[in-house]
Amino acid sequence: MGGEKHKQEVEEKTATRGQSEVNKRLKYVSLVVLVFQNASLILSIRYVRTLPGERFFTTSAVVMAEILKVLTCLLIILLQKKFNVKETVLFLLDSIVFQYKDTLKLSVPSLIYTLQNNLQYVAISNLPAASFQVTYQLKILTTALFSVMMLRKSLSKVQWVSLLLLFAGVAIVQVQQDGNKEASDNSSQNYMVGLIAVVISCLSSGFAGVYFEKILKGSSASVWVRNVQLGIFGMALGMLGLWWNDGPAVAERGFLFGYTDMVWCVIFNQAFGGLLVAVVVKYADNILKGFATSFSIIVSTVMSIYLFSFHVDLLFTAGAGLVIGAVYMYSLPKAPGGSSSSPSSASSSSSLSLSSSSSSSVLPRTGGDDELEAFLPKCAGKEKGS
Repeated sequence: MGGEKHKQEVEEKTATRGQSEVNKRLKYVSLVVLVFQNASLILSIRYVRTLPGERFFTTSAVVMAEILKVLTCLLIILLQKKFNVKETVLFLLDSIVFQYKDTLKLSVPSLIYTLQNNLQYVAISNLPAASFQVTYQLKILTTALFSVMMLRKSLSKVQWVSLLLLFAGVAIVQVQQDGNKEASDNSSQNYMVGLIAVVISCLSSGFAGVYFEKILKGSSASVWVRNVQLGIFGMALGMLGLWWNDGPAVAERGFLFGYTDMVWCVIFNQAFGGLLVAVVVKYADNILKGFATSFSIIVSTVMSIYLFSFHVDLLFTAGAGLVIGAVYMYSLPKAPGGSSSSPSSASSSSSLSLSSSSSSSVLPRTGGDDELEAFLPKCAGKEKGS
């Protein structure tokens, strides 16, 4: 009897050790995926928006990303229902139509995410990729402030210091930025327009993320249903924005005008980037996500030097260094005895909407649902979310 018990204990220890090794490897895989998704989306958008010739309509790209995201979430729900179409339809009718009051609550963040996704295109079209990546980290500051005001959350002293360093770093990067333009810049690019767009995007990202967290508290709806709800409003509002801004041109040239293989890559990255992050991030933690964001800033800067002839001077290096350090400090766990709740950053996201354009956005944890982590659109996008 004793021998069997000892053998069982050895097998359990071996299995635990093996699982630990797997999780460790998955953490590094998660780090690579997060860095690649954060950096590639911004660099690819910058690339397609600076190519010579006629450009695609960014408003149509936002709508297309929402369509792909909704279709993906519907497929996942269908898979969860074991491909029972009738059960899936009844489930969606109950969750979206019959509980319409709950669905309507998502109209506010969806409107903001749609605005954010369009603003990110404007910002990246007018700012160097590295400068956008650094400045966009202000979303951590805005999310923290809205969390304190709207959710009464508390921040540790280290987090407050990190937010001050973050603001200082971004401010330094903006100093004399006019003298650090890429060689490929042309008269169609307006630095001030890009800066205003990214600041408004950060403000909207912070508010939408906290508002979405407030809605999710006490809600039993799955993250896939929530993203279908967000996507429905996102498509409707995106089509409205397309009609308002590019209606006549789209009617003349077509919805898919200017779509190249690279443009499709950007749209797929927006639509699926956040979903991919949501799958792998459960093997990560806040510190790893902080490292990923910091590494993605470095990658974006290095690639911008080679792709866009971006000039890095001492001021940019100092400012970016402060931002990278601040992101890492903010992600550190609180000391024992401190409040366990800390504001979640929106990305990219990304926005979820995955919305998009965001870099990897992060959804707050609600009721222990690990899938919610990093699922804000814009990737999203969607960033909604980057």
